[in-house]
Amino acid sequence: MKGTNVSHPAGFILLGFSDQPQLEMFLLLVISIIYILTLMGNTAIILILYLNPKLHIPMYFFLSNLSFLDLCFTTSIVPQMLWNLKGPEKTISYTGCVIQLYIVLGLGSTECILLTVMAYDRFNAICRPLHYGVIMHPKLLWQLAAVAWISGFVEATVQTILVFQLPLCSHHMVDDFMCEEPALIKIACVDTTFLENELSVASVLYVVLPLGLVLVSYGCIVRSVLRIKPAESRRKAFGTCGSHVIVVVLFFGTIISVYIQPKSKHTQKHSKFLTLFYTVLIPSLNPLIYTLRNKEVKWALLRLLLRDSK
Repeated sequence: MKGTNVSHPAGFILLGFSDQPQLEMFLLLVISIIYILTLMGNTAIILILYLNPKLHIPMYFFLSNLSFLDLCFTTSIVPQMLWNLKGPEKTISYTGCVIQLYIVLGLGSTECILLTVMAYDRFNAICRPLHYGVIMHPKLLWQLAAVAWISGFVEATVQTILVFQLPLCSHHMVDDFMCEEPALIKIACVDTTFLENELSVASVLYVVLPLGLVLVSYGCIVRSVLRIKPAESRRKAFGTCGSHVIVVVLFFGTIISVYIQPKSKHTQKHSKFLTLFYTVLIPSLNPLIYTLRNKEVKWALLRLLLRDSK
């Protein structure tokens, strides 16, 4: 790649969708609405789960963690994105880029681990119902949540340091709408084989392995549920997992498409939209998925709204 090496540029130009100005105006409106809904939906979930003592159980403890994570995740990306979409200036400072990459990597990795922990919770609830209360005790819940958050940000620390040690080309134009690792690697003026291999290892540890554990958990769950005789009980058991399965499919599906799937002309062209999907749309869908498919949360929300109206 041609260009002068610049280790610490003043800032970066986030190209995003700058070649499609009409699309930018459309995205500005749509993403603004989605962001507001994300803030309202995830805040409502956290408040409902905190204010209703009946929902102080392991499944909802992890759901409140997921909602808080989604709030932080979108807030680390969307405000900067909206600012760049609304005008010709599409820059982010060097420090801002470092912070954004660190937070995005940390929260993304944490979500992978957290979704795995939630699958483990469902495994114990359905496959070991008699021992569930003993296994999933409050101390373990906090320990599992701590492991998810700490491991996620340890991985982010390593990745961020490695990325910003690379000598970068003088044009410092990032072909994305945010500071994302694959896009930053592309503007390096040195051989990035080591970093790409390290990213592949990290993807296996934080994407493939957690997804494998989720699949194993749900394999055990399906086997246990199929042994249940009454069809109504089977439906109820599957119903408690449905929301989580949908979130897992949406999140891991797009992550794999962006970070693991071999790059081609077709995938490269659509990678920005895939990134947009998992960074903006999925956090807004999570509250909707969990409330529409969960009677307990729906009733708690209804009671909260009725109490406020009175």
